[in-house]
Amino acid sequence: MKKDEAIHNDKILKDFNDAKAILKDLKNNVTIFGSARTKNVDKYSLLAQKLAKRLARKNINIITGGGAGIMGAANKGAFKTKKAQSIGLNILLPEEQVPNPYTTRNMTFNYFFSRKYMLIKYSQAIVVFPGGFGTLDELFEVLTLVHTGKLNKLKLFLVGCDYWKHLMKFFEKTLYKNKMISKSDLKIITLTDDLKLIEKEISKLKI
Repeated sequence: MKKDEAIHNDKILKDFNDAKAILKDLKNNVTIFGSARTKNVDKYSLLAQKLAKRLARKNINIITGGGAGIMGAANKGAFKTKKAQSIGLNILLPEEQVPNPYTTRNMTFNYFFSRKYMLIKYSQAIVVFPGGFGTLDELFEVLTLVHTGKLNKLKLFLVGCDYWKHLMKFFEKTLYKNKMISKSDLKIITLTDDLKLIEKEISKLKI
């Protein structure tokens, strides 16, 4: 094995082992995805903070990618309740991804693939707020895992009806119409801006 290959493998192992140490003792977790670019006063940041606060008050831990924007807002909502863990799983990036200060547990990953896996592995539900390429990557990862039966019991919510409506239309009018997905696949996602509904559905999943 080449020296640089050994270093590469060590970093991958470190990602998984460090994250497992942080997450393995936790139950009742929800992962919130969303943009790092939204401002604190952005309506979706405020919704993410509000939802995380509601869930944390019910002893549901909040996991995010650990950055700013919607991630920081969600961590802030959970952090301020002092009733649940607020976890940030950050990533080494040249720009944008500065760790937010509202976590009770955190780490920084070397690789996106290991980070995505650990963001999902220990959660009973995923809530996706508006975001860009990174958020879409995370969303499609979850969709693929649920679609292929790897995450049968995982609940998936999209918040931002105006933001996501064209994507949902694409799923229905293009993917389904061309028989690339089945009718049941369209039901994987719950698109809603009703935080009470999300809270109610997630509360049913508590272990």
